[in-house]
Amino acid sequence: MDAEATETPNSPDPLETAQAEFQRYWGYTDFRPPQAEVIRSLLTRQDALIVLPTGAGKSLCFQLPAILQQGLTLVISPLIALMEDQVTDLRQRQLPAASLHGQLSRFEKQRLLGAIERQQLRLLYLSPETLLSRAVWEQLCLPQVQINGLVVDEAHCLVEWGSTFRPSYRRLGTVRSALLGYKPAGAQIAIAAFTATADPATQGTIQTVLGLQQPKLFRYSPYRANLALQIQTVWSAAQRRWQVLRLIEAQSGSGLVYARTRQDCQQLATWLTEQGHPTVAYHGGLSAAERRQLESQWLAGQQRFVVCTSAFGLGINKPNCRWICHFQAPLSLTEYIQEIGRAGRDGQPAIAVTLVSEPTGWLEPSDRDQRRFFAQQLKSQQQAAQKLIPQLPQQGDARSLNQPESAIALALLHQAGQLTWQDPFHYVIHSGWNQQAIVGAKKPEQMLPYLKTTGCRWGFLLRAFGFGTESRNLRCQHCDNCRNRP
Repeated sequence: MDAEATETPNSPDPLETAQAEFQRYWGYTDFRPPQAEVIRSLLTRQDALIVLPTGAGKSLCFQLPAILQQGLTLVISPLIALMEDQVTDLRQRQLPAASLHGQLSRFEKQRLLGAIERQQLRLLYLSPETLLSRAVWEQLCLPQVQINGLVVDEAHCLVEWGSTFRPSYRRLGTVRSALLGYKPAGAQIAIAAFTATADPATQGTIQTVLGLQQPKLFRYSPYRANLALQIQTVWSAAQRRWQVLRLIEAQSGSGLVYARTRQDCQQLATWLTEQGHPTVAYHGGLSAAERRQLESQWLAGQQRFVVCTSAFGLGINKPNCRWICHFQAPLSLTEYIQEIGRAGRDGQPAIAVTLVSEPTGWLEPSDRDQRRFFAQQLKSQQQAAQKLIPQLPQQGDARSLNQPESAIALALLHQAGQLTWQDPFHYVIHSGWNQQAIVGAKKPEQMLPYLKTTGCRWGFLLRAFGFGTESRNLRCQHCDNCRNRP
C-alpha cells in the first residue's frame, strides 16, 4: 500500500496493481464500467470531471487511487453524514482514512492534525469550510505534508450552494496553487470532481471555478431502466397524506418519503404513525447522533421507511430500497434525480412517485406557496448580501470580515466575474464593478416543465442533463406517460 502507483518502464500497469488491491480490500475481482478508466486517470494525476449515476461506484474511483499512492488525498464533501459513512467503511477495511469536522472534540481534532503532520493518512474527508479553517490550512501547508489530490465529491453542490449558504465552495479554485506554493519543487496536485447530477452548464461552472486543467471528462447517462417514474395529482391536503399512505401499503420493502420542510416531516411522520405505520422524521434539526442512529436503523431494515428532508440522501447506499415518494416536488431536477436515485440501486424494479398540486393551485396551493416561500427566502438572503457590497474593502482578507452575509457577497461578486481570489483567503474586487450585475444564480426552470410533460419522463431527464442523443425517440415504457400512451 505504500508503493507509489506511477508508471516507469519496468513497473507493472498501475491498473493491475489497483485491481489486486481492489480484490484484497474490497473483495471484488473486477471493476464496473467505467471505474477502471477513471481510476487510471487519477493514478496518472490528471484533472478529471466525472459524472456518473447514483449507484455506479463513484467513491471507489477516488478511494482506491488514494490508497495506492504515497501522501494524502483531500476529499471535499458537503455533509458530515456522507463523510462518516465512507470513513467508517474504509476503517472497517483497515484503511487509513479520517474525517475532520466541527462536531469532533477538541482532543480528536488535535489528534487528527497530528496524524496529518506525521503523514499517517491516505484520505482526509472535510468540508470546504473546514479545509479553509486556520488550524487545518496551516497544517496542510507544512512542506513535509505530501498532498496528491483534491477530490470534490458531490460537486454539483458547488453550483447549487456556492453563492448562497456555502460560499466557501467558490474559493476552492485557488487551493491547488496556494498549497503548491508551500511544497517542494515538482510537486503535483490533481483535482477530480465527482457528481451524479450535472447538466452541461453545471459542468462548465465546476470546471471554471475549480480551475481544472485540460480535464478528462467521464459522462454517463443517469437513465435507470429499472426505475419507474410517476407523477400523481392531488386535490387537497388530506388527499396528499392519503396518497402517501396508499403507496406505503401497496409497496413492499423499504423506502423514503421526502418532504420539503422540517414541519412537514414531523407532521407527516406523526400522522402515518397514527395510521398504524410507525416511522420517524429526519431533518437537519436533529443532533448528529440522532441522524446517525436513524440512518443506521433504516440501512439495517429496523425502520421500514423514514420521512425526511433533503438532508437525507447524499451518499446513502441501501441497494434494496424499493420506493421513493416525494410528498412535494423538489425545487430542482438536480435534487430530484439525486433523491430518486436512492431507489433500486441493486438493479431490481423500483418506483419513484411525486405528488403535485392540482393544476390551478387554488384548491391545493401548497406546492405554489412553497415555491414562493423558498424563492423569497433566497431573494432576501441575496439582497442582504448585495447591500454589503459597497461597504467591502476593494481588496482584503475574507477572514477579517465579520458579518456572515459578507462571504455570500464575495461569492456573488465572484459568480458575476467581478472579483478575483488571489488565494483561498485574499480577494480583489475589480474596479468599476457593476451593482446591477450582482445577481444570484438563476438556473432555467426545469422542474415544472418536467412535472407537466406528456412525453417520456426519462427522455425529458436525459435531455435536461445533456444526453440528447440517448433521449432521441426514447419511450422507456415504465414511466406513467409511456404506460398511458396508446
